Amino acid sequence: MEITVRQGDSLWYYSQLFQIPAQLVYDSNRNINPSQITAGQTIQIPGFTVSEYTVESGDTFWSLAARRNLNADALSLLNPAVNPQQLTIGQRLLLPARVTWRVVDGQEAYNYEAMNEDINQLINIYPFLMTETIGNSVMGKNITEIRVGRGAKQVHTNSSFHANEWITTPVMMWFLNDYLLAVTNNGSIANINMPEIYNNVLWSIVPMVNPDGVNLVLNGLPEQEPYRSEVLEINGGSRDFSGWKANIRGVDLNNQFPAKWEIEKARKRQVPSPRDYPGPFPLSEPEAQAMAELTRSMDFRRVNALHTQGEVIYWGFEDQEPPEAETIVQEYANVSGYLPIRTVESYAGYKDWFIQEWNRPGFTIELGRGTNPLPLSQFNQIYRAASGILLANLYM
Repeated sequence: MEITVRQGDSLWYYSQLFQIPAQLVYDSNRNINPSQITAGQTIQIPGFTVSEYTVESGDTFWSLAARRNLNADALSLLNPAVNPQQLTIGQRLLLPARVTWRVVDGQEAYNYEAMNEDINQLINIYPFLMTETIGNSVMGKNITEIRVGRGAKQVHTNSSFHANEWITTPVMMWFLNDYLLAVTNNGSIANINMPEIYNNVLWSIVPMVNPDGVNLVLNGLPEQEPYRSEVLEINGGSRDFSGWKANIRGVDLNNQFPAKWEIEKARKRQVPSPRDYPGPFPLSEPEAQAMAELTRSMDFRRVNALHTQGEVIYWGFEDQEPPEAETIVQEYANVSGYLPIRTVESYAGYKDWFIQEWNRPGFTIELGRGTNPLPLSQFNQIYRAASGILLANLYM
């Protein structure tokens, strides 16, 4: 919500007027010096939208504000040309509306376009969110990182490395939406105070690592050549892409990292395939490159990759994981009911590479059970388990 500064106002005053943590107001206006705001400036107020209202008999600024649990000055701020003492029936007012609902639906076929629409809506409502394009897919789609929070502890989560595991993206976006609702309303999730988490943790999120692949699974053949012809050939002429895990070039992005990649290369498929082709060399694909460059540029305390399916959590790599990893995975298991598995004969994954390079905890979390792509009928069950893990990632 945008408001216009009046003489004598301050960002702190706005935080009190709208009952929002002051830090969120400051972080929603990073280009403004809080001690030097001037009348006429435009300020972003997080957690609110503006709605139009037609005055009815008996309405006053005070009664309209009271219905919204706000001070009447909030209405004066949005209606500077209106005399509160002279409201007339039929007069149009702008009213602040505190957002108490999820923007993200999630329980739908959640492609790249749906995700971007939700990200844009979340940024409009919660302008303290930070986004950055960390790279592009083979077909040129932006790979977006979202950052929220301002703490020294940096943690990372990603989803949809694999195309037919796209349900992990709306799960992530739903939890982000719940986080934003809680933090702007001075609330908690499972008795964890979210404003405190915001001040202590910087959470990095890449909600869709493989946008070309996700759209292939959900939308079918792309119109653009040469990709249309190439994926048809790779898929043996079939237009059923439900089994497709790879990126649009038939490379498995979670087999792309230089952590014993040679083992995967020797035993996996040798040509582009819907799944299990590690590529011609490590980090050959722009999506994997973007994830590697992001990780190198940050100081992540731990990383978490959401996949499906199996209801297990892989947490080790070649005995290089630190002792704290076991403590963390046990908490993940406690809140989700998932089974921790330390070692498995698999290499070249994102979490493998992270553990190898930084000797810090990394986790591959396999949500749900069944055959990929998991049906949306499992969404609520998956979300309950995943939200516990995502929350634990923030408070531990």
